[in-house]
Amino acid sequence: MKRIDLRKSVYEICTAEPEVADLLKGLGFTSITEPGMLQTAGRFMTIPKASVMKKIPMQMIIEEFKKKGYELEEI
Repeated sequence: MKRIDLRKSVYEICTAEPEVADLLKGLGFTSITEPGMLQTAGRFMTIPKASVMKKIPMQMIIEEFKKKGYELEEI
């Protein structure tokens, strides 16, 4: 199982695990794949912060990541 550290920025996570961007997009973080978004907001945004901002329950995110073989750390 792959581990994702939730203290890292979305940019760091997507750089290390490129398939995470598509996973996040499927969860409702549609702007993640817009040109430049990952390079700008993604550098300071974390998944928990984005969850609050987009009103997407963290539990839903955790479950979807588990289905895809990821373990989330430091919630």
